[in-house]
Amino acid sequence: MTPRNKPILLVALGGNALIRKGQEGSIRQQFENLRLPMRQIAGLSLDWRVIITHGNGPQVGDLLLQQECCDKVPKLPLEILVAQTEGQIGYMIESTLDQALSELNVAYRPLVSMLTYVVVDRDDPALREPTKPIGPVLAPPEAAEPVAGYPVRNTAKGWRRVVGSPEPVTIVERREIGQLVDLDFIVICCGGGGIPVIREGRGFNGVDAVIDKDLASSLLAREVGADLLVMATDVEGAMIHYGKPEQQVLGEITIHELSKRMEEGHFPAGSMLPKVRAGRRFALATGKTAVICSIENIEEAVSGRAGTRIVTG
Repeated sequence: MTPRNKPILLVALGGNALIRKGQEGSIRQQFENLRLPMRQIAGLSLDWRVIITHGNGPQVGDLLLQQECCDKVPKLPLEILVAQTEGQIGYMIESTLDQALSELNVAYRPLVSMLTYVVVDRDDPALREPTKPIGPVLAPPEAAEPVAGYPVRNTAKGWRRVVGSPEPVTIVERREIGQLVDLDFIVICCGGGGIPVIREGRGFNGVDAVIDKDLASSLLAREVGADLLVMATDVEGAMIHYGKPEQQVLGEITIHELSKRMEEGHFPAGSMLPKVRAGRRFALATGKTAVICSIENIEEAVSGRAGTRIVTG
């Protein structure tokens, strides 16, 4: 099968692909945690053209904490920290994926990590109303006060600092990503949702914000013509009645049914709602399937045997 005849798969990895619940997040742990998803993606890449996106919430939060502990060097704005994590995590994904391909006796498969600009609207109200959690869960008394100028909110995972998270408008490097995918490169991009920028003529200015990784991934999937969008996280799929005795994982669900569940308030804003919104947008715009699944079940999700599958009906 020639590369152009293979369908395009976009896999969006949640932050738990690198740091599991309860871990301190050492580099050794992060490399070890990547082995499972990379082995699955390596196998899938034999039959798919692959794009990998990833979160960066814990990592960018750690960088903020590190620079807050030192006053001897200038503080860096958030978009620069996002760019740093794109390079850091891209390197970790590339090296782990290359090893997984080697274990499959794949002699050569080109990999590339790409710094990715994502255009946002300068008038997006989210820039004035921070809601996106980043960094670790905070304990009192930290939870009572802003941290480094960022407000703190009680999220689904506990008290965390929150930053502005505007809607992605377009992926600047979408054409380059599409061209590389057509050459059968595995492309790692849109790390942490990409670097948020505002257009200034033909140039760009960075914004002190972060973009939701799943919404950016859904947009990129649409812009490059992906055939399947998979969002991998730390639960089996989207759930209704989450945390209650009647909790239920959704299997295949139509856009119409999913919209009803969204209106009923089943999906927490700080965790599952962005994934549900991202999957709904992709399915609605393309007529194709989006899947929310666990990190452990990426291959099963691609084959239709796991996860919440969002379809047009």
